[in-house]
Amino acid sequence: MLITLIGYRGTGKSTIAPRLASRLNFDWVDADVELENYTGRSIREIFATDGEPEFRRLEREVLTQLLKRDRLVLAAGGGAILNDLTRKDFRDAGPVVWLQASVETIARRILRDGITSSHRPNLTATGGIDEIRALVSKREPLYQECATITVLSEGTSIEALVQRILLQLPAEYRKELCP
Repeated sequence: MLITLIGYRGTGKSTIAPRLASRLNFDWVDADVELENYTGRSIREIFATDGEPEFRRLEREVLTQLLKRDRLVLAAGGGAILNDLTRKDFRDAGPVVWLQASVETIARRILRDGITSSHRPNLTATGGIDEIRALVSKREPLYQECATITVLSEGTSIEALVQRILLQLPAEYRKELCP
């Protein structure tokens, strides 16, 4: 059993994953952290030295291994859904939860999170809120194609979001619940 959290950076994947995993008595992994551990470099460094195509190749390599695990909540990188095979693999592995937030909320969260800004590169020449708006718009159909559950990740507590996700999981996952 595996649950994948998808969504643009700043939508709460790495915040929700450990809480959801705890309720299910699963492990959890942040795919971006795993990729940095695997390569020994930050995502920003990989983009700067090798470019996005090499980053996406490495991301696919790491995700292929992670998706073989059981009893795992996987916080996927925001752009992982750009790969057709990865989207298929996410769906084949189990429920895929798309975390959504407004562009303004995403921008605020990214600015508040020092790790995101220091480890993640701008993906367009504009950066900032214009980049977020453009990429969310471009990726939205891919998130939608991949998702089996969609949750708005703003305006409520983390615990309420976790509960909302739990209630939408297939019955065999809910049997795993811890109080």
